[in-house]
Amino acid sequence: MNQQSATLANPKMNLSRLFSSIGPGLLMAAAAIGASHLVASTRAGAEFGWQLAWVILAVNLLKYPFFAAGARYTAATGENLLQGYLKQGRKYLMVFTLLNSIAAVASTAGVAMLTAAMLTQFVPLAIDVLALLVLLSSLIILIFGHYALLDKMTKVIMLALTLTTLIAVALAFNAPSLLEPNFVSQSPWQWAYVGFLVAMMGWMPAPIEVSAWNSLWLIEKQKLQPVSKQQALFDFNFGYLMTALLAVVFLALGALVMHGSGEQFSASGVKFANQLINLYSQVMGSETRYLIGAVAFLCIFSTTVTVIDGYSRTLNMGWQLLTKQGDSERRLNLVMLALCVFGLCIILFFKGALLPLLEFVMILAFMTTVVFAWLNYKLMISTALLPADRYGSAMRVLSWLGLIYLVSFAALFIYWMITK
Repeated sequence: MNQQSATLANPKMNLSRLFSSIGPGLLMAAAAIGASHLVASTRAGAEFGWQLAWVILAVNLLKYPFFAAGARYTAATGENLLQGYLKQGRKYLMVFTLLNSIAAVASTAGVAMLTAAMLTQFVPLAIDVLALLVLLSSLIILIFGHYALLDKMTKVIMLALTLTTLIAVALAFNAPSLLEPNFVSQSPWQWAYVGFLVAMMGWMPAPIEVSAWNSLWLIEKQKLQPVSKQQALFDFNFGYLMTALLAVVFLALGALVMHGSGEQFSASGVKFANQLINLYSQVMGSETRYLIGAVAFLCIFSTTVTVIDGYSRTLNMGWQLLTKQGDSERRLNLVMLALCVFGLCIILFFKGALLPLLEFVMILAFMTTVVFAWLNYKLMISTALLPADRYGSAMRVLSWLGLIYLVSFAALFIYWMITK
């Protein structure tokens, strides 16, 4: 019996190989379950109840073709997305790299400050100092541990956060309702809330440039073990579905525990972290507060590490392809260092105001999303792929619906900014 037949005959071996092949998709989920979920989804539930649940699911569906491009292109060609952009023309890669540079600094600042805010629950230091420590720790993990450590660490942290949040929501469903009999939820479909809606959708489930990270992580995974096209697509779909469902779970937590209480999330990073942990401890018991805080901190910390790694890899690869230089570990480490330095400068500028910083980052992500989405769609229907690997009619229709949605809301937001 050959090795392939033995594997097919042994379901446990199949399951083991499938689990070990999971990695890039889960890293993508770790990058997503940060500000978009813990902040935007929970805040949407706290302020508007269940009204935006369908919007979150719709956004995840409409963005799916653009995120899937990373795994599908790499699985089909063995190349990363940036190499695909370059095949379309040098200008496409230059546009991606320019916008990616701006997004990289802003996103790093946002997730690092959120991590530091969580850390204030345990360490009595200023949020700026803690942000510096978070960035330094992330650099150490990435420089000395690289992909293998990031892959293993993320699986454990994501499992812990998922279980904790599911338990909290299950308990919240059985808790007494906070709503008064005559309470009427405010509608999110008001002109004043356009900025919030755009910010929520900007990082839902994550910035679209994450598709390029997924592409590079898949190549790194293939260096450790063989990954078939089917395994790569299963991994991506698993991670993407997990982010979509957990977004609704976080909204449920805000809706069940905070909606109708009269309390709103504070713009202060320290106070926001305290409020977020209180959401869990109200339904799981005050004695679980530190455990919940630790899990939430580890989740956001893994997001920070993942974001720094993903943006650094794409910036380094973009530079490498544009300048026709060889691969360089030293250059990658320098990009990581520069990203952390510029991110820290933005954190110092916002002076601990977490929600304004995150709203700025999410809006920026939404405005650049249109370009990243178009680049991915153009690549997935191009002759760079074999006909069987290109997007079919269903994915093309979904892509065009997604592009119309993105362009329409971007135009609406610009008009809102001008007229408000």
